[in-house]
Amino acid sequence: MSEKNLATAVDKRRTFAIISHPDAGKTTITEQLLLFGGVVREAGTVKARKSGNFAKSDWMEIEQKRGISVTSSVMQFDYQGKRINILDTPGHEDFSEDTYRTLMAVDSAVMVIDSAKGIEPQTKKLFKICKMRGIPIFTFMNKLDRDGRDPLDLIAELEDVLGIEGYPMNWPIGMGKELKGLYDRYHHRVALFHKDAQGNQYLPLNDDGDLVTPNALEEDDWYTEARENMQMIEEAGNPFDAAKIAAGDQTPVFFGSALANFGVQTFLDTYLEYAPQPATHHTETDGDVAPTNPEFSGFVFKIQANMNPHHRDRIAFVRICSGEFDRGMDVTQERTGKKLRLSNVTEFMADTRENVETAVAGDIIGLYDTGNFQIGDAIYTGKKDIRFEKLPQFTPELFVRVSAKNVMKQKSFHKGIDQLVQEGAVQLYTAYTTGDYILGAVGQLQFEVFQFRMKNEYNSDVIMEPMGKKTARWIKPEQLDERMSSSRNLLVKDRQGQPLFLFENQFAERWFKDKYPDVELTSKL
Repeated sequence: MSEKNLATAVDKRRTFAIISHPDAGKTTITEQLLLFGGVVREAGTVKARKSGNFAKSDWMEIEQKRGISVTSSVMQFDYQGKRINILDTPGHEDFSEDTYRTLMAVDSAVMVIDSAKGIEPQTKKLFKICKMRGIPIFTFMNKLDRDGRDPLDLIAELEDVLGIEGYPMNWPIGMGKELKGLYDRYHHRVALFHKDAQGNQYLPLNDDGDLVTPNALEEDDWYTEARENMQMIEEAGNPFDAAKIAAGDQTPVFFGSALANFGVQTFLDTYLEYAPQPATHHTETDGDVAPTNPEFSGFVFKIQANMNPHHRDRIAFVRICSGEFDRGMDVTQERTGKKLRLSNVTEFMADTRENVETAVAGDIIGLYDTGNFQIGDAIYTGKKDIRFEKLPQFTPELFVRVSAKNVMKQKSFHKGIDQLVQEGAVQLYTAYTTGDYILGAVGQLQFEVFQFRMKNEYNSDVIMEPMGKKTARWIKPEQLDERMSSSRNLLVKDRQGQPLFLFENQFAERWFKDKYPDVELTSKL
């Protein structure tokens, strides 16, 4: 591909993550976006368990049973001349590490907020990561078809709690059973809401913000209130600033209902106007890598086993950072220095997959993997070594001892542990003297998902013995004396064979430091 063609292809890419607190509706809005992209004929809903019609992005069986997302999903589609890569992230805080890594692979984020609940704790945490990276954030106030909070309060909360300017692109006319439509200041129109209606009906507005053609809606109190609020915001609110949006300092705010598919297309159309194209990525080895650099590079931000349970596959998700991928190309793996041929590569179109022949910077591709890749691995062509910035890794707080219930199934037990640990949701340790397996995780749900998947994907029932909360602290091997270990500070090894102590509590850690003042303990390896 010529430099000009590469630049044109990269310019068409839009890659974003959808973030929210659990149950705010992000998986539902993902479904509607896929519907507009023409890759699903009927949007599933996480509530439709009885019909068997599950959300396409919730592919894992436990997600379908519980109606929650516990893993990041990747979907791609074309819309209005753009190639869109959506990453639907788990909202549950126990899986925030997976979400944090996903946010390293996107160029913008869509923040979904329940209009009845406002900003919830997990949304606040994820927003901080987006803010730290300086990526643009677009806000969708969801569930307008239910009674919710005053829109002015929701906008004020954005600014007070998150410290970001809110610019309402539209405004609700009514809410819940009284929902009449949306006053769309950006497109100078009113979108009328009709439950179960196919398509949208719009009434144009003139430059003064009044209806061009007289309509009975003008006599409605909800319309009058929305019109007055819009006038007030025009006079006293934040001015629209594309530069601030690009810097992550202002967020365009859209109201709507993902479940009723109202306001979603307006959001998507406007998002594409202001969402950034693929960004430059920083490296630890050779400065910045521009997306239009002709040399291919990318990094693994996610590994997932058994997305297709019939084939027991394992896929490494790669964000392409520069250049063009061609099927069958040879790349260098930075961590090992090995040459690898990328011949079996896929992309995701809702719940189906297609083999990839070519892809460019901004795209997300899936590499069928036999165990070569780890999270954070960089791959590249060319002679210059490329090592991207490290992906975030959380230190676990909860621990369990894990063993196979059936000693005759040790092979499947070890295979399951090896593959699921490499996904990064749980971390594996071994007791220093006995070799017992110990799992660490940020939250309890990760253990439940692990246990479920071991049984259903590897036919291995496991016994998990809770160890409670522990504080993990690494120690330099040259400073280690095994006699330092006690019932209050268990000595274990991580997957790289590095020693660490699991302290019972802060008192135990202080006691250790007082006894061994020359020993250096660290919270991360």
